Amino acid sequence: MPPDARGLPPLFLERLRAVVPAGRYDAVIRTFAQPKPTTLRVNTLKSSASEVWERLTAAGFLLERVPWYREALILRRGRLRELQETDDYRTGAIYVQGLSSLLPPLVLDPQPGETILDLAAAPGSKTTQMAARMQGRGRIVAVDNNRVRCYKLQANVAQQGAAIVEVVLSDGSVFGRRHAGAFDRVLVDAPCSVEGRFLASEPSSYRFWKPAKIHEMVRTQRRLLRAGIEALRPGGMLVYSTCTFAPEENEAVVDWALAQAGEAITLEPITLELPNAAAGLTRWEDRTFQPSLARARRIIPTDQLEGFFIARLRKPPVPGGKIKGSNADG
Repeated sequence: MPPDARGLPPLFLERLRAVVPAGRYDAVIRTFAQPKPTTLRVNTLKSSASEVWERLTAAGFLLERVPWYREALILRRGRLRELQETDDYRTGAIYVQGLSSLLPPLVLDPQPGETILDLAAAPGSKTTQMAARMQGRGRIVAVDNNRVRCYKLQANVAQQGAAIVEVVLSDGSVFGRRHAGAFDRVLVDAPCSVEGRFLASEPSSYRFWKPAKIHEMVRTQRRLLRAGIEALRPGGMLVYSTCTFAPEENEAVVDWALAQAGEAITLEPITLELPNAAAGLTRWEDRTFQPSLARARRIIPTDQLEGFFIARLRKPPVPGGKIKGSNADG
């Protein structure tokens, strides 16, 4: 076992070797050895990136700009605890957020004035990011089924000044179906096995990983994706994302949805150039997925980026009917 991966589950590493592009396995393994740097998003509802840069550098922090997202900054000198003591943090002018986590809202690209559904929203990082991109105009319904996490979501929404966000405590798979055809865009950043956040030096990050956990997640992911598709208006767009490597939770879930939906949904190419991205898988073990799954994108982890999966789906302008079947577990 490579020294950088010591302690990680051997079966996880075996599966990982089959998932990452050829020749990149050793580089990916090294990313599990060190924590990612603290990264933050400037909340443009409260301040500009240049203003935050000036204030934080004047306070002694060393920052690095992210070339593919002007509102994102990497903290190179200074501690997270010190950052949390700044006025920018306390007032919601900045939000600590992983770089890969920024990508699904960028792919969804919500526009001012639109109606957006975030089906698994807590704690609100992507919800508030979308509110800022919409310039505080339009409506975002942020749904989560956990009461404690909803309180955190509400607190973050208030701190970020995201007045267009309505927080709803509900099972997302139920909420989406009850509001069929009501939303211009839907984000399904699904609960997952969180493999992209494993850290070899922190056994708590992977202690409970096992194949059974993956299959448990798949049931939830299918229900949420199915509900998100139903909630889309004709012509609307949906982004499905996870922070895991497992094909069962990524390509296989989208492949299942495409098969269930028939002509009611299509998988679109992601035209945005994503950092360190690879094509989605079209095969896994003994299973072949629809060729269009190559249009999805896998973010290959680096010292800055977590592993992520992103797929973009579109409902055709003319309604193609409801998704066939009602069993999301089958």
